[in-house]
Amino acid sequence: MRIISGKFKGRRFSPPADNWPTRPTTDYAKEGLFNVLHNNWLDFEDERFLDLFGGTGSHDYEFMSRGCTDVTYVDKHGPAVAFVERTVKTLGVEDYIKIFRMDVFKFMKMKVREPYSYIFAGPPYPLKNIPEIPDLIFEAGLLAPKGLFVMETNPHHDFAGDPRCVEKRNYGKTIFWFFQNLEDVEEE
Repeated sequence: MRIISGKFKGRRFSPPADNWPTRPTTDYAKEGLFNVLHNNWLDFEDERFLDLFGGTGSHDYEFMSRGCTDVTYVDKHGPAVAFVERTVKTLGVEDYIKIFRMDVFKFMKMKVREPYSYIFAGPPYPLKNIPEIPDLIFEAGLLAPKGLFVMETNPHHDFAGDPRCVEKRNYGKTIFWFFQNLEDVEEE
């Protein structure tokens, strides 16, 4: 796993993930996603970022490397959380991230003080309730007006019929679905 751009560009980390229930986004897919985000959607320094099913924290390090100072990471797998805690200390960015070791679905039910401008969800592919995740995020008010929610899936899921889905990007067998609030889409 490597950091693609920003002040930590080129840094590599090797999570001890042999038996973890995580599936890190490939460098190829992550680089494609971050190019799209950078060129079309986000100013990383100004974002309030929520990473659901955070796993190894790969997306978090990329955001902080590009200047984001408000990151929230959520994952329930203890070894993954411990790896992220060690990595942010190594990078010296502990003040920029809030780490929650808890079930993502319980986190989404918590009252948030301020919605997020960007949300990424990389749920485990076998998770049965993947189709419910966009509804849960929007119903919980987690996404700020004009915010962007991106979910990573495999080809077994299709959100093209969801009116909130504004873009789809394929990178091999990895698919990123881009969602926005319907009101935001209608205004553009």
